Amino acid sequence: MIKEAEQILVQKDISPTAMRLLVLEFLLKQSSAISLSDVEKGLEPADRVTLYRVLKKFEEKGLAHSIDDGSGVPKYALCAEDCVAGHHHDLHVHFFCNACRETSCLPKSKIPQVILPEGFASEEVNLTVKGTCRKCFS
Repeated sequence: MIKEAEQILVQKDISPTAMRLLVLEFLLKQSSAISLSDVEKGLEPADRVTLYRVLKKFEEKGLAHSIDDGSGVPKYALCAEDCVAGHHHDLHVHFFCNACRETSCLPKSKIPQVILPEGFASEEVNLTVKGTCRKCFS
């Protein structure tokens, strides 16, 4: 998996340092979006500031996106392959489970285009559906 992670970083023009490789490998194993604290717990004894910088670099280069799911804690997930530095193409809906508090990307559910009145400029679009996931529903 290290070779695959290294290749992904190089394709996104990110230097493949040991910490970046560890964080990417950790993100590749996740089934839902995770917080900085989750990454920190999973990669103990890694430094929180270093992990934050790695996640921000991934976001800046179009490798990961942050999600505001209303929980007050940003979550991170890997982007679609066509995202590039400074421009994310994966505007999709996210699902926040009120029971287990996990946030999932729903890449097949695209965010509808919002027509803004003249004089308004969009900077960010976020759509989160809240409810119960299939794991907690039964």
